[in-house]
Amino acid sequence: MLNSKSGILFAAICISLITMGFGQPKNYKIVNGIGIYGGLTQYDIVTDNFTTKKDNGWMLGASATVDLPNKWYNMSYTIQLAENHLGIAAKPVLLSNEEFVDFKILTAQIALLMHVKLIESFLTIDVGPMLQYNGQLELDDKNQENYFIANYTNLQAKDIREISQFNVDGAIGLSAGFSHFRLKAQYIYGFLNTFNKLNDPDLDQTGNPGKFKGNQSMLAFTAMISF
Repeated sequence: MLNSKSGILFAAICISLITMGFGQPKNYKIVNGIGIYGGLTQYDIVTDNFTTKKDNGWMLGASATVDLPNKWYNMSYTIQLAENHLGIAAKPVLLSNEEFVDFKILTAQIALLMHVKLIESFLTIDVGPMLQYNGQLELDDKNQENYFIANYTNLQAKDIREISQFNVDGAIGLSAGFSHFRLKAQYIYGFLNTFNKLNDPDLDQTGNPGKFKGNQSMLAFTAMISF
């Protein structure tokens, strides 16, 4: 989705902004760095409309960081891409037993994070806002697109793919490690209604006519190498 040149350009812009914002008015030394990271995600959409099941995916990212030695926090800009998976309960036919239909969703997130120092820079609480763009819900198995979503009479798996593709997230987590290697755990919550785009009067909601509403919930466990 993003090639290597755009990633390098993003990192360069971030470092320039950080240096301008923090470096000029201070007398102490500021250390900038670039990090790359990757790991696993666990994804879900919190909703009353569907029965969902968390599933695992993967994440890759890059960050431009500034270490402020005489402050109680550090700052970073990050960009991360993830392929996430979740299950939604459905039936092959209306009178059959429920099973989980597996979906995947690609997400791209840009964040500005504050890293609150608990033990200098070795252990930090990471918190901040994110902007997110994501793809549609894609079926892992195209043969399941005509499955009927649980709690609905005529709503099929193929009917719920067109979800909202922009979100504003909040992130909080912990980072632990040294200057060139860190382990990170992060929780990301989507404030906007992921299913808002499904509230189409032409969509058949027989059996459960309430408004579609759901909020993204994501855990990410990653390891980062810094330069």
